[in-house]
Amino acid sequence: IMITLMRYKRKKIIKIKNKRKDDNKVNKVISIIGGDLRIVKLIELLVKDDFTVYAYGIEHSDDLPESDKFKQCSSIKETINNADIIIGPMPLSIDKKNLSAPFSDEKISIDELIEEMSNKNKMFIAGKILDEVAEKLQEGNITYIDLLKREELVVLNTISTAEGTIQLAMEETQRTIHGSKILVMGFGRVGKVLAKMLDGIGAKVSCEARKDSDIAWIKAYGYTPVHLSELENTLGEYDIIINTIPFLILDENRLNYVKPDCTIIDLSSNPGGVNRTAAREKKIKVIWALSLPGKVAPLTSAQFIQETLYHILKEM
Repeated sequence: IMITLMRYKRKKIIKIKNKRKDDNKVNKVISIIGGDLRIVKLIELLVKDDFTVYAYGIEHSDDLPESDKFKQCSSIKETINNADIIIGPMPLSIDKKNLSAPFSDEKISIDELIEEMSNKNKMFIAGKILDEVAEKLQEGNITYIDLLKREELVVLNTISTAEGTIQLAMEETQRTIHGSKILVMGFGRVGKVLAKMLDGIGAKVSCEARKDSDIAWIKAYGYTPVHLSELENTLGEYDIIINTIPFLILDENRLNYVKPDCTIIDLSSNPGGVNRTAAREKKIKVIWALSLPGKVAPLTSAQFIQETLYHILKEM
């Protein structure tokens, strides 16, 4: 009986080990369509991790891996048919019609992409998926995940966004950050990390918020709080203003209070938080800095995307 039990256990252990090996093979094939340098670096990381990657819409990149695990396709259809998981750009689109594909001459239609994926049991993963695109994905019975709504990626991206903002401030102003009076507008994820970094290098940091709870936290961190209702009273004090709020806050009226040699860095998504036309007329320097993680730290950003992708695969 003991011998029989030992043989049974041994067979069971072998089956479990084999099952784990089979499990590790699942989702080792991924297709990628479009994207910036972050996505190109993600391909390198996936190939190193023994994934087979099919790609379309990145043919002009100089950083594509030379590996039999990486295959460039000649059409969207071919790329989609080769994998169950399709990764798109971050952000998905700039013009709301085509995928963002800075390394391609092709216009990659969002509608064509959805048509090719529809009713084929595919999962689509991208960033900043517009509501109207999400509706079409649902109509096509396509499972989708917006990477930029995953908390772990959003939080990690704040690091490269904050560092990129400070780099811009150093390059685009004639002052040192140390000793400069800087206003961070908005005290969300990016605002918190950015304020901490600026404070760490000696800036005189003020933070704007509209919620009393955020004002209390700003005080607790040791920054100077500015309530939105009192913003006009302090705008003339700052050497640099950094906006993280995705609404028009610095309108034509408020820009009248900003001193002419102030530099404004707007991190908010389209349409931005600054009236750029009015700022130009008043000769106030405005830098609209979108998608900083992909511009200033593409490799690190790709590692964050890879980490988040593996969380998704594990959950699946």
